[in-house]
Amino acid sequence: MRALIIEDDARIAEFVSRGLREAGFAVDVHHEGGAGLDAALQNPPDIAVIDLMLPGLDGLSVIDAMRRRGLTTPVLILSAKRSVDDRVRGLQAGGDDYLTKPFAFAELLARVQALVRRATRAAEPVSLTVADLTLDLLTRRVVRGDVPIDLRPREFALLEYLMRHAGKVVSKTMILSHVWAYNFDPQTNIVDVLVSRLRDKIDRPFEQKLLQTVRGVGYVLQ
Repeated sequence: MRALIIEDDARIAEFVSRGLREAGFAVDVHHEGGAGLDAALQNPPDIAVIDLMLPGLDGLSVIDAMRRRGLTTPVLILSAKRSVDDRVRGLQAGGDDYLTKPFAFAELLARVQALVRRATRAAEPVSLTVADLTLDLLTRRVVRGDVPIDLRPREFALLEYLMRHAGKVVSKTMILSHVWAYNFDPQTNIVDVLVSRLRDKIDRPFEQKLLQTVRGVGYVLQ
């Protein structure tokens, strides 16, 4: 899952981005409205968290522009403005939810997850399974057969992405875009290194191999 944060307060942006990354999101952060809008239009995220008081283009204008361009990405508005009128204006501009500052990250994450579920029009599964490999999204526990597997956060994010696309070949660029953000060189071998680490844990000790390399194309879990 990709998240876009448009927030001019660097401390809040870092707080939110760090928490979302730990929750398995790839996060792109912008501190100015125009740059954030460009990022949203160029590569639409799965969820956007947008502050209202932004330099350049304000948050309401960003959301309005996104909607006028046909972007249906769910938007969680962040704002220090607490009045009912302010919340109404934000929702009328095209926002999907409104969270006032200060806030607890647990509440923000719950709202983000609810918006993503609503956008996909389906209940978020609590676990993913491919063959005898199971990933629990709530406890973040991974088991193959009866053997628990300890994964680092980035390994977990990669496995989740592969399992959500089980049976489909995903390219290195797709992995870079969803497991990381925009700021990695597509020519880097960082994907190969991470896939190798993941394969060592979920495949190498077991007879059946699930993670396959499709030479010149990418990887598939099946």
